[in-house]
Amino acid sequence: MTHGSATGMYGETRAGKPVIRRLYDWTLSLAATRYALWALACVAFVESSVFPIPPDILLIPLIIAAPNRAFLIAGICTVASVLGGGLGYYIGAELFDSVAQPVLEFYDKMADFEVFKERFNAQGHWAVLFAGVTPFPYKVITITSGATDLPFWNFMFWSVIARGLRFFVVAALLWKFGAPIREFIERRLGLMFTVFMVLLIGAFFLVRYL
Repeated sequence: MTHGSATGMYGETRAGKPVIRRLYDWTLSLAATRYALWALACVAFVESSVFPIPPDILLIPLIIAAPNRAFLIAGICTVASVLGGGLGYYIGAELFDSVAQPVLEFYDKMADFEVFKERFNAQGHWAVLFAGVTPFPYKVITITSGATDLPFWNFMFWSVIARGLRFFVVAALLWKFGAPIREFIERRLGLMFTVFMVLLIGAFFLVRYL
């Protein structure tokens, strides 16, 4: 949820500021506008398929500014993100049919892809859940889900669970503790979500296969 690592990964612009940092600052500035909730919805929507900046950077200051609306704000973010995931799914399906499939057929790799597709679909709900909750780019899984024909309503169901968990936990923490919890959310919550998901998925496989 922080932007420190992202800024070191991209080249400087002519003005001397990293591209991602400039985009981050612009997105954050939207929190101070009268259209902040609309901006949050838009960012949450496009982040699920193409936009590199997570909606948390708008979600957090908006909730701090209006803690009595914390769960409404989280709800808007969740709905927009899930709908954006649907767009990512569509992009994956369309790009695969028009671009990826001809390339795979040319190199005679369709059989390999079918094996990957079968494996992904067997456990795809875990991928959606993991990407939707942790800092892993959710857009990667939305597009992959479309490309592999993961059942759409299965994808949407787990997206609602994952994104709702992600944003409502943030909202609950800010509603309860206010601004003092902000640094913890930005620097540690993503790691805690990741550890939790790894343990959850690992425990499931242990119970199922051992």
